[in-house]
Amino acid sequence: MRIARNAFRATSGGKVWHNARFLPSAIRTLAQRQNMLLQRYLLIWLVISSWIAFQWPSTWWDPFLRTAPYLKYMITVTMFAIGMMLPRDEVNLVIRRWYSVLGGTAIQYLAMPALGYLVGRAFGFEGPYLIGMVMVGCVPGAMASNVLTINAGGNASYSVSLTTMATLVSPLAVPLALALTLGAESPEQKAILMDSAVFTLWSVVVPVVVGHVLARWTPDAERHYRHIGPLIANLVILWIIAVVVALNRTQLSSTPASMMVALLCVNAGGYAAGFTGGLGLRLPDGMRRALTLEVGMQNAGLGATLASHLFPDQPETAIAPAMYTFGCMLTGTILSRLWSLRGVQECEKSSSSSE
Repeated sequence: MRIARNAFRATSGGKVWHNARFLPSAIRTLAQRQNMLLQRYLLIWLVISSWIAFQWPSTWWDPFLRTAPYLKYMITVTMFAIGMMLPRDEVNLVIRRWYSVLGGTAIQYLAMPALGYLVGRAFGFEGPYLIGMVMVGCVPGAMASNVLTINAGGNASYSVSLTTMATLVSPLAVPLALALTLGAESPEQKAILMDSAVFTLWSVVVPVVVGHVLARWTPDAERHYRHIGPLIANLVILWIIAVVVALNRTQLSSTPASMMVALLCVNAGGYAAGFTGGLGLRLPDGMRRALTLEVGMQNAGLGATLASHLFPDQPETAIAPAMYTFGCMLTGTILSRLWSLRGVQECEKSSSSSE
């Protein structure tokens, strides 16, 4: 009996240990499959989650409104996840290609705030709606642009480098862009600009850096972060947009229909600025595609959270960034699909191999 019992313990213990060894692999595989479903049908999930948030009965317990006070913590989680999955060699690539990375980042922060302000004025928006249009252009590029760049046959490494640089300089670029477009004369405006710098520093840059350093310190777990990070980031962004929709259920019904048209104009202008800027920087075809998608696709989840944080008494400011998510995902998907049908020029292939 004792021999049988010891044999059972050894066998069961070995089985448990065997399963434990492969448990992270199973989790990683599951996260990878779920993330593929999220990224492939992200626009559909956006529509479904936002529709549920909009139609949620007021007599029920509302999970969206209950989590609204924690929006800034949600964006912190998102940026931490993005930091964890940044490739190890991206910092070196940013330094090596500093001229093209800084040039592309400058194009984004010059073109997008100006487009948001000018298009908003052209459509006659004022107050919270105009602030929301400007907020769309002031935030860094979206993580989705990296995925769509891959689908478009563009230079994914350059796309990630642009996203990284735009995120790191956001504490300076965001308040500067807001000051140039909305002004900074009154003490209230100056306080808002200072608050935007502090918010982007502690809720955007610090989580990205901490996540990146943590992933570097634990190289054995790095491959798990690469699969779990996008899943966390996408889920949190979906929830942030749903919360913004829930906060503006009443205002959305009175939002002018021209808002979506105006946002599509900003989006198309961003693509045009990115492509033209790529020609001016003499970038090869694949890098031009990356810059085009990076400039046109903004981190609307961050924009909605930042608008809600800076203007808590004007929830309408978050409507434009939330709506922009749908528009840029739709047009970005279409553009990347059209580009995927065309080959990348040979000069891009040779330049990519030399890197």
